[in-house]
Amino acid sequence: MLSPAWTRDELLLACVLVVENGWSELRETDQRTQDLSKLLRSLPLHGDTAQKVPNFRSVGSVSRKTTDLATNHPDYPGKPTRCGRLDREVIADFISQPVRMIKAAKAIQEGVRTGAFQGIPEQPDEVSEDGASGTEGRLLARWTIFRERDPKLRRRKIDRVQRLGQPVRCEVCDFQFDRFYGPIGEGYIEVHHLLPLHISGPRETELDDLALLCSNCHRMCHRNHLGESWRTPAALKAEIAKVSE
Repeated sequence: MLSPAWTRDELLLACVLVVENGWSELRETDQRTQDLSKLLRSLPLHGDTAQKVPNFRSVGSVSRKTTDLATNHPDYPGKPTRCGRLDREVIADFISQPVRMIKAAKAIQEGVRTGAFQGIPEQPDEVSEDGASGTEGRLLARWTIFRERDPKLRRRKIDRVQRLGQPVRCEVCDFQFDRFYGPIGEGYIEVHHLLPLHISGPRETELDDLALLCSNCHRMCHRNHLGESWRTPAALKAEIAKVSE
């Protein structure tokens, strides 16, 4: 049984070490390589592969992956090793938006440290239709979607809007479920985090962190497009405005 291909989440964690090491590879004897091997074997991404494949994300394979990432940097003076498309995408992302990528990697590390990922089942929207995940990877998308589906949090957000005498409507397109569906739609709406985990970091969700969205706009806010699988209601409004121009 072969080890599965590296996911974006795993590459994020490997590449952040390469970046912190001055875009240089990490040897097998490096404690950081050994720690990353152990961490990757604990991620809930490949089922029970870590138990079935003895060499899954071994120290040697992790070291080789850091070599791929380091030698395929555009400024590397020597001959690059062979790597995959996703490796090159992650390298490009770290070059173009290093702060965001480092934050995403740190948020994944924090999720592992706290055990937050272990109790969260896979979410249907954590990857797009083509099987790709966005910049932040599957685990942070999974965590964000799981939080947004917390019925207590959603109820509290809707209750506050109603107490303020405001309509329960989508903050992007103004759709109101009760006006279209009648009584069955009263008080119904979905919630969306204004800041994704790779920006906010793992923290307690406040009601001001949430926006009310209809199902369609919510899906579009999470749809993977050009590497982005999260956008604010304001960003989605801007996309809609472009279509209307």
